[in-house]
Amino acid sequence: MTDTQTTTQYTPGERSCYAVWEITLKCNLACSHCGSRAGDARVNELSTAEALDLVHQMADVGITEVTLIGGEAFLRSDWLEIAAEIVKCGMICSMTTGGYGINLVTAQRMKAVGINQVSVSVDGMRHTHDRLRGKIGSWKYAFETMGHLREAGIPFGANTQVNRHSAPEFPLLFQALIDAGAKAWQIQMTVPMGNAADNSDILLQPDELLLFHPLLANLAKRGYPQGFYVQPGNNYGYYGPYDRMLRGFGKPTEWSFWQGCFAGLRTIGIEADGTIKGCPSLPTAAYSGGTIRDASLATILTERDELTFNLSAGTPAATDHLWGFCKTCDFAALCRGACNWTAHVFFDRRGNNPYCYHRSLVNAANGVRERFALRKAASGLPFDNGIFDLFAEDVLTPTTPDPMRFTSDKIQWPEAWLAENPELSSALQQEAEQNVRDMRNARSSAQI
Repeated sequence: MTDTQTTTQYTPGERSCYAVWEITLKCNLACSHCGSRAGDARVNELSTAEALDLVHQMADVGITEVTLIGGEAFLRSDWLEIAAEIVKCGMICSMTTGGYGINLVTAQRMKAVGINQVSVSVDGMRHTHDRLRGKIGSWKYAFETMGHLREAGIPFGANTQVNRHSAPEFPLLFQALIDAGAKAWQIQMTVPMGNAADNSDILLQPDELLLFHPLLANLAKRGYPQGFYVQPGNNYGYYGPYDRMLRGFGKPTEWSFWQGCFAGLRTIGIEADGTIKGCPSLPTAAYSGGTIRDASLATILTERDELTFNLSAGTPAATDHLWGFCKTCDFAALCRGACNWTAHVFFDRRGNNPYCYHRSLVNAANGVRERFALRKAASGLPFDNGIFDLFAEDVLTPTTPDPMRFTSDKIQWPEAWLAENPELSSALQQEAEQNVRDMRNARSSAQI
């Protein structure tokens, strides 16, 4: 669907949409950054009959691909029956998993029912991953799962969250994933939802993006010729010198740049009790359009404000919700505040996104550093969030000593890379500083 098709005349038949379906909240890991606080199954998860009916409703409204997630999707006893029905109805069925418990027989059964690709969650190297995932051995099993998927003939990639534990290990993880046979790597920022709201010290501060973005860009450029595609998720990036290249998965193209949130348009999220949201990550309390037990999927998608708030894209009303930096940004009309999930879980309202690389560059060029701090803790429910205050400081103001802060000297490189160039960290630091100078010069020229 193009932006010109996003109008108030929108009907279910026009939808070419991707659904992410949490079929159970039950999980065999205990991740300290889990936004849904997964662990136990929801008390009112859909029955098999309700789940299969929902599959048919998705096909009827024009959904073309369904990704099964959890919790851990394979902990639901009828998960393969659901997957088979998705494929039978003509939709693509994919899956995201923590990979703790998928053996070769299970992988072969997945292949048999038609699951066409899998993304395995890996959040750093062995110690970091096991620490974040709350279970020793989870890293080993994640990579064993990749081996089983490869043997079963299912293409697979990985997904990783960026935080202060994982960020320094990205070059090592990049190489480990290539060696494992992964074809793609999706990157998302860890944001303060669910368990991550209770552990906000692991979150990157906005000015730490100045170093991480060139790091990821260098990895993407290294991966593309090898057929390994680094893919920024919807809450990562936004303009700056790397946006076209990163959203082109390592090769810039004319249309590979951020074009705004498509929650409810190109994407929907479904919770295990049948709750429908415009995006699987959005906080449930603020963005639920109801459940399929109360209304049809078509009704929820087309008549509920929580699913249609992005219909204003391309109109003057598209920026009405913006505030703070995003309200004044040069890209406001196109970007529309970037990822609504990210903004909301920081400030309990959408429209002002602190995890924007362009924003961090502009602030740095103006001698400003932003910093957030928790004001109100989260409630403890799945998909909940706290409230943070955002402070703007002079960039020369000394920072409070923080051993977790992401800096270039903490980046861990494969030994073979260092043998070729022992100055990788210093070169990256220089690149990050040059990006700020380039932004300062560009803004000075624009004001002349």
